[in-house]
Amino acid sequence: MHASFFTVRLVALAAIASVVSAQSLLPDGCDRSVTVHSGDTCDKISAAHNVSTYQLAAVNSKIIDRGCDNLAIGEVLCLGIKGQDCKVTHVLKSGETCHDIAKAAGTTEKTLLANNPNLGSDCSGVYPGEVLCTAKKIYVKNT
Repeated sequence: MHASFFTVRLVALAAIASVVSAQSLLPDGCDRSVTVHSGDTCDKISAAHNVSTYQLAAVNSKIIDRGCDNLAIGEVLCLGIKGQDCKVTHVLKSGETCHDIAKAAGTTEKTLLANNPNLGSDCSGVYPGEVLCTAKKIYVKNT
């Protein structure tokens, strides 16, 4: 009985430590977050939480690699930074162009490209399933 009580306390402390450790990797000003579950991908998380694929990767650059193929179950990711959190999104469908998406969203192609710099200046970096920020305001800060 004494050993099992010790084991329970040790497991509880490990769980607390893992949450604190995950939270410490989140960027300052993180306004909302999500925990990675089995089967999650960056695009799936982005679509479910109205965050662009670019924004998810950019605000979690210390956690997610460039290809977003290193997600770990239980990992906590930041979805947006306060004041820089684009929540107006569109999931790209096959055959859609940046011009079509911008027009449908009531924004300009220039603003669409500014909020999604991963697309490149000619919008050649798009793929079906990618989640784009389609806000009329520019959220991405030039670095």
